[in-house]
Amino acid sequence: MNNSLSSLPIPKNEPIFDYAPGSDSRAALQAEVQRMRSEVLDIPNVIGGQEIRTNELVDCTPPHNHQHVIGRFHKANSVLVQKAVESALEAQKAWASMNWENRAAIFLRAAEMLSGPYRYKINAATMLSQGKNCYQAEIDAVCELIDFLRFNVKYMEEIYKVQPPENSAAIWNRSEYRPLEGFIAAVTPFNFTAIAGNLCAAPAMLGNVIVWKPSNTQAYSAHLLMEVFQKAGLPDGVINIVYGVEKEYSDVVLKHPKLAGVHFTGSTKTFQMLWKGVGENIENYHSYPRIVGETGGKDFVVAHPSAQAREVSTALIRGAFEYQGQKCSAASRAYIPKSLWPEVESLMKADLESIKVGPPEDFSNFVNAVIDRRSFDKIKSYIEFCRESSDGEIVFGGKCDDSVGYFVDPTVVLAKTPDFKTLKEEIFGPVLTVYVYEDDQFESTLDLVDQTSPYALTGSIFSQCRYAVEVALKKLENAAGNFYINDKPTGAVVGQQPFGGSRASGTNDKAGAAQNLMRWVNARSIKESLLPPTDYRYPFLG
Repeated sequence: MNNSLSSLPIPKNEPIFDYAPGSDSRAALQAEVQRMRSEVLDIPNVIGGQEIRTNELVDCTPPHNHQHVIGRFHKANSVLVQKAVESALEAQKAWASMNWENRAAIFLRAAEMLSGPYRYKINAATMLSQGKNCYQAEIDAVCELIDFLRFNVKYMEEIYKVQPPENSAAIWNRSEYRPLEGFIAAVTPFNFTAIAGNLCAAPAMLGNVIVWKPSNTQAYSAHLLMEVFQKAGLPDGVINIVYGVEKEYSDVVLKHPKLAGVHFTGSTKTFQMLWKGVGENIENYHSYPRIVGETGGKDFVVAHPSAQAREVSTALIRGAFEYQGQKCSAASRAYIPKSLWPEVESLMKADLESIKVGPPEDFSNFVNAVIDRRSFDKIKSYIEFCRESSDGEIVFGGKCDDSVGYFVDPTVVLAKTPDFKTLKEEIFGPVLTVYVYEDDQFESTLDLVDQTSPYALTGSIFSQCRYAVEVALKKLENAAGNFYINDKPTGAVVGQQPFGGSRASGTNDKAGAAQNLMRWVNARSIKESLLPPTDYRYPFLG
């Protein structure tokens, strides 16, 4: 319920540490990485605030060293998932009734803990378990998650303040915002610690209760997030976390009559399965579940002939190969005019030859390992396809080595046809496909960009000609939920670029904006007559 209303200042984005050589922050993070690398973390399920161990253990191993164990999580089962649902529902009434400022204070405290005492720990966990370098971990696990927590509290306040603009004579109108009736199923991915935290925290701060299933390959850092939430004062049962369940999880949550919503980031296939499951059980639910999801992408960069080659090449290097291309927003396909391609190719090759590939413990490595065996095998199969195809040519990279870790070198593929396989399908790895178009076919190439892929998450246009930018904005209005002009298509910042796409990329409910939080509230309109009428007759009756 929204009782009293304060006036919170507009948050500022968390400053990003750069971990430059010789800095205190670099030394502190390196020390924490080594400390955590030398231990084996025990990771229990947390249900109703209680740690539950099944002793069915699953190893957590760094993707860059798949023989080294850094933790073991206790695999849950359908009985524990059911227990998690019951625990959430038991906690619902008290949590929903709590004054919103007190809920907000918990998550603001969590943000301060991440900014201070947990900064190096959560970064180190993300580096070790998810294979991010120090900077990628910093902008994700620390800064973005802190921004989500702080900005969402402000958005929550703004939502509660929205009231009817005026009242009629002797009438008092008001709006009340309450959480959904039931529990939220939060299903979170491996690639962003911040997304995992936000998919739980955003509905929870609005008074909802959560049953959280993180990716197995993010369990290590998810455990630390749960620790932060608990130490910040989150009441028992508000967020419950279960590990290692797939079918057991969906069977329980999708069939439960009190499922109130699904908050999801992951593969398109999995999201479609969940949506289908909701549809198949629709008659059994107490209310219609809210379904919010962000899935895949086949994100593009289009260069106009007027573009600057150095700007384009830098954007492609960063956009395609930061975090090994394991971002739903990563640049995966590029359309370069024939007149510009020789210079762009030359600049890219020079940069790529300077890039080091290796474990994140070595801070000089720009590219690290992909997340696991399944990902490695998938990416390798695409590279082998390109190597064998007459319609594609590998112009840089292509090396894959899984002897120690799941390493795939940054790879650039030149497609000879506009419908080449790697221009259409999501790979989720460090593979960029380039299609070179004739300079006078800019507008028809924009049509290709719009029609080639089923996804519509992010994209960018590079141009020094504003007319070309305007044409691209109009022709590609449905092709990307986040559109960038003269910039790479990655790196959305909370409070600046609300994130999400449509088509096969999701419901476009914009994480990092009030728009997302509105999905997690029920609104009640209240009309109070201060002087109720005492005669049924209207004036028209004479």
